[in-house]
This record gives sequence, structure tokens and C-alpha cells, in this order.
Amino acid sequence: MKILIPVDGSAYSTAALEFIAARPFGKDDRPQIDLLNVQLPIPPRAGRAVGADFVRALHEAESSKVLKPAVSLLRVAHLDPASYYRVGSPAVEIVEWAEAHGTDLIVSGSHGHTALKALVFGSVTQRVLASTTVPLLVLRTAKPPRRASLRVGIALDGSSYGTAAARYVLAHLRLFGPRPIVTLIHVVEPTAQEAPDSGRTQAAGTKRSTAAAAAIAEVLGPVRAQFERVGVAVREHGLVGTPAEEIAGFARNRRLDLLAMGSHGRGAFRAALLGSVASRVAATCRTPLLLLRLPERKVGRD
Repeated sequence: MKILIPVDGSAYSTAALEFIAARPFGKDDRPQIDLLNVQLPIPPRAGRAVGADFVRALHEAESSKVLKPAVSLLRVAHLDPASYYRVGSPAVEIVEWAEAHGTDLIVSGSHGHTALKALVFGSVTQRVLASTTVPLLVLRTAKPPRRASLRVGIALDGSSYGTAAARYVLAHLRLFGPRPIVTLIHVVEPTAQEAPDSGRTQAAGTKRSTAAAAAIAEVLGPVRAQFERVGVAVREHGLVGTPAEEIAGFARNRRLDLLAMGSHGRGAFRAALLGSVASRVAATCRTPLLLLRLPERKVGRD
């Protein structure tokens, strides 16, 4: 597995490092980790005044202040990262590096606030999401989950986006620990016949309309079978209500360590960068989010 961790010395990028350091990788399945620090260019006039050699030395010195502690943190966890720096726009450099080096996962800290403040994530993370289909794990607090086996929720909606998230978790199970607790989540919209309080979280099998139960089983059943084929038991939760609110509430109330979601967002200049459900979950939930955006040609229903 190839992991890219952008580092800038902030508490949020340190959280990304600590998350990976806490993963119980075995001797034979340790990932290849690239640490990337991006330095902003010196204004041309200033650069000409001091000379190219001075500018290069300055960038090397500043990047070293960030990269050396990051390397040390991971080496304590018996990981052996490679470290690099680039000069340019952080989002552009991160995306280009990930795609040029066959990265399987970008792990990023983010200090974004809420959708009402225009940024669900920080501006760099937002731009990375807009420009790449490399899976991105966003840690939004300075205290990452440290338990060996994580409580992982996978939000499914019956589309290829949700299924892609489930397949990613299956393909990289070691990232989530030796015995991760995996919960499959699907939300159906309430019908007019259902009770006013039907938006509350409901475990699969509790009382709900026949149509809702059938819709939940149709979405969760095939994915559950994929996990069972490789010997991983999963839990299922069918929820009735507004998808974003129910998913975010479930993640908070069950104290999930990580929530995996597919997203159909298409670009930085559209309101649905992450898709409406994913963006609303991100705006109201501080749970680490594993986000997968598929290329358009891969989109469809399974």
C-alpha cells in the first residue's frame, strides 16, 4: 500500500502522522509512506534580489523543520517513510505527486469549519478533493483514533460510489486493524405513513415499514456477502430519515473511529463538490472521513 501524507507542521498534519503511526502494521505489510511538504514560491522580484541559491537553501531549511520531526515520529512506530519537498501550490503539488506515484491513499489533516462558512474542509483539502480521484482520509481533529482495531462505518446508498467505499475497506483491511468492527449503514427516506419520529436511528430488524426494510436489505445484503466471503463479520444498521443527518448522528452516537463514503462531487466550482450527502455529513460530523470519488466513466448502479 502506498500512502501519501502532506505535512505542514500543524497539529492537524501531526494528527495524520499519529493516525498512521498507531496502525498495527505487521512486518510484512508495512506501507510505503511518502511525506510531502510544499513550500510556497518566493515572489519573483524578491527571488531575483536574493538569488536562486539563497531561495533554494531557504526552502530546504524550512521544509526540513517540518519533515524531520515527521520522519522521526513514524520511525518510532517502526515505519520507514521517504520525505520530499516541492515548491508551488500545495493542492496542485499534492495531487500531482499522488497521481504520478500510484498513491493508494492520501491521509490529510484539515481544519475546515462548516458548509455555512464556505469551506467544509480547509482550502487545501478542498482543492485536493476537487482535483483527484485518489482516496482521501481526512482527519478533522488533533486527536486521531489510536485503537488497534477501528470502529468503521461504511455509508451505502445502492450506487457504485458507496460500493467503492466498501471495496476499498475490504482491499485494505490491515489499515483498519486486526479485528475491525465494520458497520454497514443505509438510510431510506421516511414515507408519509411512517411515524413522525421515524428519523431516529434504528438497528436493522427493528420495526419499520415493509418497503423500508426491503430497501435496506437490498442495499446492505450484497455488500455484507462480500465481507463474509473473506471471513469478516459485519453489523448492519438501516436508518429512516434524512440521509446526511442520520449518517452524521449515527457516527457521533456510536463513536465511530472512521466513516467511509463514496461521493459523486464533480468540481470546485459546483456546490456539490462532495455530493450533497457527503458535504452535509462533513459539515456536521467530526469523525474522520474516508472519501472516494470515482471517475465519471466508472459511475453507475451495481
